[in-house]
Amino acid sequence: MTDETLLDQAWAACEAAPEDTSLRLRYYGRLVESELVLLLEQEAQGDQITPKVFDLEDGRIVLAFDSEDRLTEFTGLPSPYAALSGRTLVEMLAGQQMGLGLNLGVAPSSRLLPPEILDWLARMIAERPEELTSRAVALHPPRGLPEPLLLALDQRLARMEGLARMAYLTGVEYESGARGHMLAFIAPAPGSEAALTRAVQTALGFSGVEAGMLDVTFLDADAPRAAELARVGLRFDLPQPPVKEESPPPGSDPARPPRLR
Repeated sequence: MTDETLLDQAWAACEAAPEDTSLRLRYYGRLVESELVLLLEQEAQGDQITPKVFDLEDGRIVLAFDSEDRLTEFTGLPSPYAALSGRTLVEMLAGQQMGLGLNLGVAPSSRLLPPEILDWLARMIAERPEELTSRAVALHPPRGLPEPLLLALDQRLARMEGLARMAYLTGVEYESGARGHMLAFIAPAPGSEAALTRAVQTALGFSGVEAGMLDVTFLDADAPRAAELARVGLRFDLPQPPVKEESPPPGSDPARPPRLR
């Protein structure tokens, strides 16, 4: 038996409180964000994969596991697989009348998800948070946001290594007089906007609370508004990739002359 995973823990929480809708939502959010290995019929050919399909009495299913060890435990021998996110797998199976066997027989989180649940999940992750379009005229500290939403945001952003330097959550008032909340990402990496927006969407959709809309914007580190955000916003630090230290070339340090050969 392999070690307990985050997916195991999320499912255990659901089993302990089966009537708690918020815990079920968090389980599905964990599934969407998990890295899974999908059992294949044969080795992948470039980017083309052929999942191994099993015909059951209730319909066809494919099998995925949240670790390679669990896949091998199920099959009993090394087998071809594709590593992909739960989000990608859900999008791939949606509308195909295909179920998903997850960790079957090898983990506490062993579940058989029917096609209707996968279709619902696909609709959930297809929704996007509203990006900021009107001009903000005033910022203030965020108030009244539920603790589960703040925790969900913190957990999601903690897994977005290197995609931005940080984010600030603030209350905001717009030119039109509308009020709301805004999440501003500071110094986003080129091309990271879509992934960061999806992370916010996941936090909103699976936090288990009625959080309303959350605007999203992206700013350079030297943008004038960044300083104001730092004063009033709730800060989320995104992890950064380790910096590789390069050894100085021989002879660049006067105290350490190069060796003679």
